Amino acid sequence: MAQQENQVTPIDDEGYVVDTEDCEARELAHRERGTSRPITVVGNPVLHRECKDVTEFGDELAQLIDDMFASQKTAEGVGLAANQIGVDAKVFVYDCPDDDGVRHTGVVVNPKLVELPTGSRVLDDSNEGCLSVPTAYASLARPDYAEVTGQDAQGNPIKVRGTGYFARCLQHETDHLYGYLYIDRLSKRDRKDALRQMAENTPRYPVVAND
Repeated sequence: MAQQENQVTPIDDEGYVVDTEDCEARELAHRERGTSRPITVVGNPVLHRECKDVTEFGDELAQLIDDMFASQKTAEGVGLAANQIGVDAKVFVYDCPDDDGVRHTGVVVNPKLVELPTGSRVLDDSNEGCLSVPTAYASLARPDYAEVTGQDAQGNPIKVRGTGYFARCLQHETDHLYGYLYIDRLSKRDRKDALRQMAENTPRYPVVAND
């Protein structure tokens, strides 16, 4: 079964998606309809180029979203972009807490990061990891607040905002869909170290080998 009845994405008084309600039930519903797929890893060409815009909002997209939630759960991730399961499409899903422990669950199609005024940026220099660079972590400074515009699964325009860890997730997943991994934002030394960590350890979830 690919798609439930079309549901209107709830929006708050400021025009942002309400993604903190019924998180467990919504995530479970996606997972139960989906099939977990292996994760593509750094070196796979689909991760290193901009993905295609989504133009069709129907059963195929709904099934992809369900599969992404299932794959994210298997890999114990908090966010997943479509190209991380080998699909060339601008879609990401998330099931991620913010720094206050509030859970956010949702999907963004054709996301774009909103440019923040330079003076309002506060950088958070925390550790970051990626399902496509398994077992590796590195410190990376990112703004501690992020906004993303895009569309929901039915093609309606949406805005999502987050702080702290969730802000990092929104930036990380949007980066994926434009061909960037977090290690691409590291110094050469730190990138080399992250790849060394990956080479020395075994991922805990199925991955697609780069032949």
